[in-house]
Amino acid sequence: MMKTSNLCLLAFGLLMNRPTPGISQTMKTNTTELATFAGGCFWCIEAVFETTDGVKSVTSGYAGGTKENPTYDEVCTGQTGHAEVAQIEFDPVKIPYERLLDLFWHAHDPTTLNRQGADAGTQYRSVIFYHNATQKLAAEKSKKAATALFPDPIVTEIVPLAKFYKAENYHQDYFRNHPNAPYCTVVIRPKLEKIEKFKKQTEPKK
Repeated sequence: MMKTSNLCLLAFGLLMNRPTPGISQTMKTNTTELATFAGGCFWCIEAVFETTDGVKSVTSGYAGGTKENPTYDEVCTGQTGHAEVAQIEFDPVKIPYERLLDLFWHAHDPTTLNRQGADAGTQYRSVIFYHNATQKLAAEKSKKAATALFPDPIVTEIVPLAKFYKAENYHQDYFRNHPNAPYCTVVIRPKLEKIEKFKKQTEPKK
């Protein structure tokens, strides 16, 4: 009897479009989605998307390998099979997944196999880890379109995300926390300046 009464209260509350006293508001929809990209050092990819409107948060981590709970030192050996990745929580109403893909192609060189600049090894490979079939189709379409941007063939992998492992805390928000570190000033800052110009040039009209 109590269960039926609660259901009635819940229905009434939904019709009135306001919370119902005593009923947990667990039916609210989570409007964010996740995207996971690998494009060299995760400090770079993280910094690019942290400064992007519509992105709620970015987490550096590891994906695509075989070892569970890998450490940074283990990933750096190239023996775990993991790539350094950035997992992006975004609001698809404010920024669609397709726009994230556009930024991804311009944030790194997807034509260099297992390398980004001086960073070499399978952990620095270019990968789009899709979370669902819709992302897979969008990634494949975007990759095909991106071939016109580069003189060399794109080597970016498009594979399903099996497991994401968050990197150690000292890797999170690295550029924000260490803006004057040599790697940040020499590698990340020029990349951010380049991507900011691209954002302004290609900002969707409102």
